[in-house]
Formats: sequence, C-alpha cells, structure tokens
Amino acid sequence: MNAGHIEYALYRILAYCNQPSANEFTATARHPAQTIGGRNMSPHQSDLVDRAIADNIALDGAALPILHAIQDRIGHVPAAAVPKIAHALNLSRAEVHGVISFYHHFRTEPRGRHLLQVCRAEACQAMGGERLAKQVTDQLGIEFHHTTPDGAVTLEAVYCLGNCACAPAMLLDGEPHGRLDAATVEALLAEARA
Repeated sequence: MNAGHIEYALYRILAYCNQPSANEFTATARHPAQTIGGRNMSPHQSDLVDRAIADNIALDGAALPILHAIQDRIGHVPAAAVPKIAHALNLSRAEVHGVISFYHHFRTEPRGRHLLQVCRAEACQAMGGERLAKQVTDQLGIEFHHTTPDGAVTLEAVYCLGNCACAPAMLLDGEPHGRLDAATVEALLAEARA
C-alpha cells in the first residue's frame, strides 16, 4: 500500500467519523440524546454520560477523566457517547474514538459478568504466562478483548499487575491470583463460568 492509499483511507475514516448520515439526522431529530447513527443509549445511560462530562469538563486533559467516568458508571463507553464527548470537548469524533481505541482499558461493548485480566508482562511470561494465556483462551473459547457468548467472562490482557513475585498472575473481578498452574486456572475458570 503506497502513501496515496493510506492518505485516502485516513480521509475516508475521518469522513465517516465526522459526517452524519441522512439516517443519523432523522434519528437524532427523534431522540437527540439517545440515538446516534442507529446506536442506542438508554435515557439513564445518556444522563450518566451527561453527568460524567459535566463533572470532568473543567479538568485539564478532560478526555481521559470523562472516558473513565463513563466506563465506571456504565461499564463501557457506548458508541453513542462519542458524539456527545466530541461536542463537549470541541474534538472530532475520530479524535475521541482514537483515544478510546488507543487505551486497551476502555471497552466499547458491555463486559461479561466476570472480568478476567491475565498478565502478559515479561515476568509472567518468563514464568509460564504464555502457557497460561493459551489455556485460558482455549478453555473460554475466545481471544483477548472478547466476551464469552454466554456473557459470563470478558477476557483482557494487562501489562503488569505488580504481582511479579507471584508470576504468572491474573485478576478475576479485581481479586489477584498468583503462582498459577493449570489446575488452579481450570478451577478459577469453572468458578467464573458458573
């Protein structure tokens, strides 16, 4: 792919992110706070987004605090929140989407009932972390940054839990587990799927 193709692809992405479609104008005329381009937020979620923006808009570098507040309150950053954030911060939708997609912490889809975070940092890798990651993805039948079809578990990679002395390590719903072996991992996954 040459530079001209890349430039054109970026132009198309930015045009898509910044230009509302005819359907979007129709949808926002009906429910301006809740529907953006066919992506919906409940009225409660819309209120939570508005409050997250209002609570953090005055901060320097407000994009990250706003995104964290939305994810803390809703569990993810809904696609319909992006235009609201962009408008409040005088940014393009592409810029807001760029922040969301750059940081692996932010989710754009609801997470599962349980959040499993597997450490992928060097210390854990040196102590069998790759084998652990393979076991987890095989047992759950999903890759990192996905949720099981039954909605039970969302699997995320993290890069150092600060539990290096107990490598390999992971968090299940914020609770650390270290010195993991195949049997322990199997038991933890069974608990999460129950």
